[in-house]
Amino acid sequence: MFIRKDNTIIWSRVLFGALITAALVLCGVFFWDVILNPLIRNNTCWPAGDGRLCSLALFVGKIFGPKVWLGASLLSVLFFFVYKAIRNEFDFRYAFVKIKNSYVFYVFYSVFLAYIITGCLKILIGRSRPFVDAVPYFEPLNYTRYLQSMPSGHTAVSFAGLVMIGMLFPRVKWATWSLAILIAVSRIYVGVHWPSDVIFGAFIGMLCADLVKVWLRKINTK
Repeated sequence: MFIRKDNTIIWSRVLFGALITAALVLCGVFFWDVILNPLIRNNTCWPAGDGRLCSLALFVGKIFGPKVWLGASLLSVLFFFVYKAIRNEFDFRYAFVKIKNSYVFYVFYSVFLAYIITGCLKILIGRSRPFVDAVPYFEPLNYTRYLQSMPSGHTAVSFAGLVMIGMLFPRVKWATWSLAILIAVSRIYVGVHWPSDVIFGAFIGMLCADLVKVWLRKINTK
């Protein structure tokens, strides 16, 4: 998305993407969130989950939640580390070098970065969720879960993990991007996020994946 073939960031593209994202988010906050949300959202979804499609969307939200992504990727890193250490007579230094170059670490680090960034922004912004009020409002520096709508953590973390997987395995890039978009739309459908929340989250996830890939490639080639 923002990376050249020589593994360097295209900062002009990052700036352009940030400006476009900011414009879309601001337009959403002040105008089209309240228009688009009723067209996409299923009002019976949250929290009951009435209907098969609604149940499926809620299920997608559970299996691709931020904590699930973080836990699964961390367990993968630990498993790979222990496996490499055991295979080399408990040489933990060798295992540490190997884990830094492994694909599982790339995914974990991008997911972790997106998780931290979105967690902080949610508290700082303090935006109400769609099921709280038909018109969004803001209470910054609020730790209440119902006032942590922006940005979408599911979307940010899923984009970070799936975009990274797509970069590492280009042949499945179409599938990872499709799944990331599906996860983002499902968060609006079940009524826990506004459209601008998922746009903001998607940009954070994509940027985290690109920055982590560039940074880890650089330190691993030194």
